[in-house]
Amino acid sequence: MKQSTFLAAFALDWLLGDPEALPHPVRLIGKAIDRGERALRRPEQCPRQTPTDELTRGTLLTFTIVAGTYVTTSATLRAAYALAPPLGLAVETLLGATCLASRNLHDEASAVTAALHADDIPHARTRIARIVGRDTHLLDAPGISRAVIETVAESASDGVIAPMFYMALGGVPLAMAYKAINTLDSMIGHADRRYFYFGKTAARLDDAANYLPARLTALAIIASAALLPGACPAAASNIWLRDSARHRSPNAGQPESAMAGALGVCLGGPSTYAGIPHNAQCMGEEFAPPTPRKADRAIAIAGLVSLLGAITAIAILPRLRTSNPAAEPS
Repeated sequence: MKQSTFLAAFALDWLLGDPEALPHPVRLIGKAIDRGERALRRPEQCPRQTPTDELTRGTLLTFTIVAGTYVTTSATLRAAYALAPPLGLAVETLLGATCLASRNLHDEASAVTAALHADDIPHARTRIARIVGRDTHLLDAPGISRAVIETVAESASDGVIAPMFYMALGGVPLAMAYKAINTLDSMIGHADRRYFYFGKTAARLDDAANYLPARLTALAIIASAALLPGACPAAASNIWLRDSARHRSPNAGQPESAMAGALGVCLGGPSTYAGIPHNAQCMGEEFAPPTPRKADRAIAIAGLVSLLGAITAIAILPRLRTSNPAAEPS
C-alpha cells in the first residue's frame, strides 16, 4: 500500500466516520458469519453434536470467513485497478477507510460524555449501550465514565491500531481479514454454553491477531499522555507494567491499564453482562473513580493514538512495500 493511499484512507475515515445508512464491509462479514453458523449448526440434523464436532465446525467457519474475506478483497482491488487505475485507487482508499474506526469511536464516546455533562443520565445510558456489551440500565455517572474509558482504550487497539498495523503489513486485504477475525470474535468467540467450543478457534485467533497491536497501543497511549496536558506518561507506564496482566483478556488489559495510569483513574471492578455479575480486578486501584472529564481526556488520548499510529505507519510503509511487494495490488 502506498503512503498516499494510506493517508487518504486515514483522512477519509476521520472525514466520514461510519454512516449507518451506508453499506459497510463489516456488516456484510457479519451476515456471512450468521449464515455460515446457521448452515453448520443444525440440531435437527445433528442432535448429538460432540464438543469435537462443535470445535471442528467453528474452526471451519472461522477460516472460511477469514480466507474468503482476504481473497474477495484482493480480487475486488485487482478488478478495480484492471478496469481503471483511478477506480482502483478510489476502491482501495474507501475499503481502507472502512477498516478504521477513529472517527466513529470519537463520535460515539463523545455523545456519551456530552450527555453526562448535561446531567442526562438516561440518555448517557442509551448512548453507552451502543458501544459496550455490559448492562447499562443501572449505571451511574462514574460507572458510565468508566465504561467510556475502558471501551475507548480497548477500541483504540482493535478499531484503530490493529487495522493500521495489518494495513501497513499487508495492505487492505490483510486489514480486512483482521476485521473478519475481530467480527468473528465478537459474534461467536464467547465462553458461554452456546459458543464455548464452536467459537473457541475464533477467540484464540483474535487473541493472537491482537497480541502485538494491543501492546503497541499501550505504548502509544503512554506517548500520547506525554503530549496531553493533565495526563501522566510515567504513571501510564508504571500501571501498564504492573496491572496489565490483571485483566482476564490477554490483550484488553494492555491499553486499559496504560489508560488508567495516564488518567489517574481506577478501572475494572464490578459489572453485569446479561444480568450475570462479573467482578474484574482493578487497574490503578490507588486512583479515584472515573469522571466525565477524565472520559473526555481518554477520548483525546485515543485521537492522539490514532494520529501517532498513522504517522508511524506512513513512515515505515516504504520499507514494508520493498520487502513485501505481494501486498501491492496488481
